[in-house]
Amino acid sequence: MANDRQLEGRSTGNVPEAMLFDLDGTLFKTESLLVTVQRRVFETLREEGLYTEPEPPIERLLGSLGMLLDHIWLRVMPDGSTEARQRANELLLQYELEELEAGVGELYEWVPETLRTLKERGIRLFVASNGLESYVKEVPRLRGIGDLFEGFYSAGEYETATKAELVRLLLEKHGIRSAWMIGDRSSDVDAGLRNGLFVVGCDYAGFRKEGELDGSGAVIREFPELLTLLDAAAEA
Repeated sequence: MANDRQLEGRSTGNVPEAMLFDLDGTLFKTESLLVTVQRRVFETLREEGLYTEPEPPIERLLGSLGMLLDHIWLRVMPDGSTEARQRANELLLQYELEELEAGVGELYEWVPETLRTLKERGIRLFVASNGLESYVKEVPRLRGIGDLFEGFYSAGEYETATKAELVRLLLEKHGIRSAWMIGDRSSDVDAGLRNGLFVVGCDYAGFRKEGELDGSGAVIREFPELLTLLDAAAEA
């Protein structure tokens, strides 16, 4: 746990009332699940005659995380039919939940411990993700951190067109006046900035694009560095 390393960014301002977390690439090491899931999805599509081209590289799917699902499949298999993409959506959720139940997929190191410390310090914790409702709720539950969060917000449940809209709904519903947005994609940065939040970019997932975290107030390379940022805010 390297809390003493120098963090990139500007002043965090005051201690936040809440922290809003993206899920994939922020709390959950998504590639530890998706390698198996993608293989199963394309095996089934091939068996059903919906997509007979070679399975796309996993990097294409990982690089699309943070996008809405319809946009993800357009990028992963642009040559696929509408029927194939719709079926891929169904299979993705089914196989994700099956593999999660079977114990496949892991959180990033120190996520549970750090979240518990944040909660003990009085920070309200939320998940805000562009994923499907069941996935966004089941990953934390099945990995033992579900009880630490006050709410789970997903594009799948609230049918939001952007992460910024989802975050706005969350803030309004819970009467939150100050919060940090924590995530690894440009959609997280945009959502935070559009809602006037301090943004913490997570640079440890390994599949972001160059410049994706531009605009973040701070960038961390290990999850526990959030505690260092919180300490700095408390001393400001």
